[in-house]
Amino acid sequence: MANSPQSKKRAKQNATRYAINKARRSRMRSYLRKVEEAIASGDQAAAAEALKTAQPELMRSVSKGILHKNTASRKMSRLASRVKSLA
Repeated sequence: MANSPQSKKRAKQNATRYAINKARRSRMRSYLRKVEEAIASGDQAAAAEALKTAQPELMRSVSKGILHKNTASRKMSRLASRVKSLA
């Protein structure tokens, strides 16, 4: 366990940061899941709309350091191609 005042503070900051990152990751995954469900249902309009709302959320997770930029781009590209193939 943390002994010095500095290490106690760092432990507290780490716990706070972990909780914030966890919430952001969960939020991002929820948006991705909505796109996946719309694709699975076969409704192209709903899937396109869900993708449109998921895109800024993915980019926000990049700016917050949850995802790497290329990872987010890859996810967006793959989802977009799957939505496009529904047409």
